[in-house]
Parts: sequence; structure tokens; C-alpha cells
Amino acid sequence: MSQIRHGVNGHPPGPHWWASWRPLWQWRHDRIAPVARIMREYGDIAMCQMGRLHFYFLNHPDLIQECLVTRHRSFKKDRYYDFLRIVLGDGLLGSEGDQHLRQRRMMQPAFHRQRMQAYGETMARYAVHHRDKWTDGKQVDMAAEMMELALAIVGKTLFNSHLGAEARKVGQALEHILPMDDRYVGPFGEFYRSLPLRANRRFNAALRQLDELLFRLIREHKKSGDVGDLLSMLLLAQDEEDNHHMTEKQVRDEALTLFLAGHETTAIALTWTWYLLSQHLEVEERFQHELDHVLQGRPPAPADLAKLPYTRCVFAESMRLYPPAYIIGREATEDTALGGYRVPRGSQIIMCPYVTHRDPRFFPDPERFDPERWRPELVEQRPKFSFFPFGGGNRVCIGEPFAWMEGVMVLAAIGQKWAPRLMPGHAVELDPRVTLRPRRGMRMTVHRRETSPAGHGDAAQAGQIVQDKV
Repeated sequence: MSQIRHGVNGHPPGPHWWASWRPLWQWRHDRIAPVARIMREYGDIAMCQMGRLHFYFLNHPDLIQECLVTRHRSFKKDRYYDFLRIVLGDGLLGSEGDQHLRQRRMMQPAFHRQRMQAYGETMARYAVHHRDKWTDGKQVDMAAEMMELALAIVGKTLFNSHLGAEARKVGQALEHILPMDDRYVGPFGEFYRSLPLRANRRFNAALRQLDELLFRLIREHKKSGDVGDLLSMLLLAQDEEDNHHMTEKQVRDEALTLFLAGHETTAIALTWTWYLLSQHLEVEERFQHELDHVLQGRPPAPADLAKLPYTRCVFAESMRLYPPAYIIGREATEDTALGGYRVPRGSQIIMCPYVTHRDPRFFPDPERFDPERWRPELVEQRPKFSFFPFGGGNRVCIGEPFAWMEGVMVLAAIGQKWAPRLMPGHAVELDPRVTLRPRRGMRMTVHRRETSPAGHGDAAQAGQIVQDKV
């Protein structure tokens, strides 16, 4: 018997209620496969019902744009963000309505062009310093390496601080926080969190550790004034419309949001990029040729961004195949409509960049790693929301320019000197939790590239200067 319902009572097609519990059970173990199965089997918009809860799955750029842009006032962040609010408080990721708009207005100056130039210089310095710690043939976990580098960059740009050992403590704290998402989300999440379990004690201790670090840095910045970093901008931020300043708690929430989002997603995107380059040597060769031609042996700088279009294409294609924010959810705050179907208040809306980015209608031969897809003339032919790794609409990631700059700067600095290779026998698997991490990391060997003596000397000299500054 077919499990498809064709527009019953104004609803989109989808599995019968008795068949919907299987994807829910699978969700706890694999958060992509059941969503992909529903989207591919039932079309651009599908619906399944679990009890009184309706889930709508959107898999067409026009429908995604309708939800995130055209009808955005009819939706808020979905129930999954209740977990993020436990960690991030009322930062941009979790806040809604007027509070979100005001916070975003106050934070926007931190990402203006002049500030971004300074951030880019920091990114390049730290990337060169990090790469120069490696030796030829060294075996590394590239996921851990990129996480360490991204933590150092966000620590400097956000807090004007070389976090050092504290960065490692932050990383350890996150290992106790992020895996708790599936236990704290759902109808019994609040009850589970109240139990005197060891996992809950570790979670709470990790949150306290993050708070102690952040509030200490906030107090230090209040004493020293503006030192040109993001945290200073938050402390000085003022909403001109109502003369509102952030409270210390609001600064903490926004700083932690930027801190976690600013390193986690970029580090993951870079990890997947190194993996893909190691598996596609013709792409890697062209990537390296661009670096050699543009940089001529010197370290990259923000002014080089426009001169490294293929490097940006490589990063874009990596985020197409492995978007760190692989799933985006919304909840209907009123009775509304999507794609001509009625959507009752309280319905859960699911959009999956991982699936939409692999739709052959918009990306022919979608499993193939092909940076050529990002030539301007090809991008213009595709619907805007066929690619949305940073979300969209009024809630598009405020740090998107930061992520693009960091991705290109780090790829250029490391790719200029090293060619990472996947270690034989290392199984590459997805671990879709809060973000799309690789399960068991990414074990690679770094191999020194062949460069001209003059170019290598220039880069080595610059690396020494950077190391002194860091």
C-alpha cells in the first residue's frame, strides 16, 4: 500500500502517520538520511504528522525563500533552538522579534569593511603561524588543527587575547556541551536536564567555565576601553533609535554566540575542504597554481581576496557538499501558507542545505566536487536559495563576511606551503549533530609543497615575523 498522501485536506504529500515514526526514530542516529528520504520521495514540499505536530519539509529554493524571506514574519526559530538558548542565552541565534532586530543593528558595525580588514590581517598572521608549526610528513587530525586555529583567530579578533591554554579549555568544554543537544531537545528534555546525572553535571560545569572566561574578559575590556576587537564593539554598541546599550548579560550572550559560531562552523568547513582537495588532485593543482601566481611566495593579505577567485570557489564548493549548518528549522507562529498549502500555527518547518545543495536540477552531477560551478555566469543561472549555507533573510548569519574571509585566508596560507593527504585506512563519515562534523576527526599527513627557493625564503621570513607578533 502506498504511503503517499496527495494533498489530503490541503496538506502536501507525505508518509501516513504510522509511517512517520520511523524517520523520528532514525533521527536520533542519523539526522540527514530520514530528512533526505522524505524530501526525495515526496517532492519539493512534504508533510508528516506525529501526534498533533506537523512537520513540513521544503526542498525547493522558491519555497525556502518563501519561508526565510517573503513570509518570515510568520515564523520563528524552531524548538531545536531551545537547546541553543540554554547555552547561548538571548544571543542573535536564539532571540526573536524586536529584540533580535535591535541586537543585530547594534552589532552590525563590528562587521563593517574597516573592521573586516583588521580581522583579515589577524587571520593571515595566525594561519601562517599555525602552518609553520608543522613538519614535513607530520600526521595530524585536521579537524582538531582547524578547530585550534579557528579558536585562536576568534580569540584574537573577538577578545584581543591570545587564549593559548584557555582555547584548549574552551574546546574541552564544548565536547561536554554539544553532544547533549539530542537529550535536551524534545518533550522530555527539561526533565532529563533536571536529573542528577554525570553528563548533566559535566554540561553545567562546562557552561560555568565558559561564563567565567567571558565575564572575566568583559570586565577587563570595560577597564581598558576600546581595543579594536569585537568585544569592545559590543560594549560600546548603542541603538540610536532608543539609546539602548547592551547589559553585561547581553554582551555575554552575543560574545558567546559569536565565539562558538565564529570558530565551530568555519573550522568544520575548512576540514571538509582539505579532505576534498586531497581527493581531487586536479582541483588542488589549480588551487595551488593560483596561490603561487598571486602570492609569489609572500603570505596572503586581505587585499588578495579579490585576486583569489578560484580559492573562494573551492571553499564555496566544499560548503555546498558539506554545509556545517546542514539543517535549518522554523516554527509557524500563526496559521499561514507555503507553496499553496496551509500551514497551521505550531508547525515545524525543516530545510536541509545538505539535501538541497545536492539537487541535480540546480547542480548537475551533484556528488562531484567541481569549483567551476561557482563561475559568476553559472551562479546567476541558479535560484538564489539553491545554496544557503548561512541561512537567509533577516536572520542570515551576521558573520558571513567574516567566515568567507577566514576561509580564503586560511586556505591560502596553508595551501601555499602544505598539501595534506588523507591517511590510508581512515574512514570518513558524517557526524551530523549541532554541526556537520566528521566522525572520528580527519586524520591526514601534511606534505611540504615544492616551491621556488626565493618564494620559500620570503614566506619563511614572513612566517618568522608573524611568530614574533603572535
